[in-house]
Amino acid sequence: MPRPGRAQEPVRRPPTFLLPLLSVLLFALTAWQLAVDGPLRTFDESLSRQYRQQVPVTDGPAELAADLGNIEVALPVLAVAMCLALLRRRAGAAVAGCALAMACVPLLVGPLKLLFDRPGPLGGSGFFPSGHTATAVVAYGGAALLLGAPLRRRGARWCASVAALALVAATGTGLVVRGYHWPLDVVASCALGGLLLWAAALSDRWTAHLSRRSDRRRPRALPAPGPPDR
Repeated sequence: MPRPGRAQEPVRRPPTFLLPLLSVLLFALTAWQLAVDGPLRTFDESLSRQYRQQVPVTDGPAELAADLGNIEVALPVLAVAMCLALLRRRAGAAVAGCALAMACVPLLVGPLKLLFDRPGPLGGSGFFPSGHTATAVVAYGGAALLLGAPLRRRGARWCASVAALALVAATGTGLVVRGYHWPLDVVASCALGGLLLWAAALSDRWTAHLSRRSDRRRPRALPAPGPPDR
């Protein structure tokens, strides 16, 4: 007789509240250090002066990377991903969640800029947090979320996520190197964007869960009666 095998333990997924909790803590840390002029802000500004271009190059790689956060570049990428996702069944909730997340970017970033009124590396005010970085996080992260969901292979989904992370990292690096933002501005916006993406993904999962429950509760059709026996 075959030996009874040990029951395989189910794979435990990380709790859904981990990402929003880390995002809130990260943003709170950056905002606190900025408000009290803490050591993290001092390190942030010294790091920016060290890696910032002394002679600005308006058409170099850093400028092109910073432009990835422009609404004219990021929004069409998300729009194409939304159109492709709508061709798939039951993708309306994910599309609506990503659209709402993008709409919330200026609603969150604008008041925070006025509240902190942080001077920029090259002058001016209202640079915390970075609107370009938050736009890149939601646009490219949302595109990866929409396009990666129907992929069956885990490697393909990982490639979509890595591509989104690479675009966001390039955007933040370009903004810092060109002197458009301090590093903490970029980090805080990554936290805000991650929080918005989590909300979009959660709405999609919750809608899919409700849809599966409704399908299970729906009564099955009875088979058609056969011809009467003579």
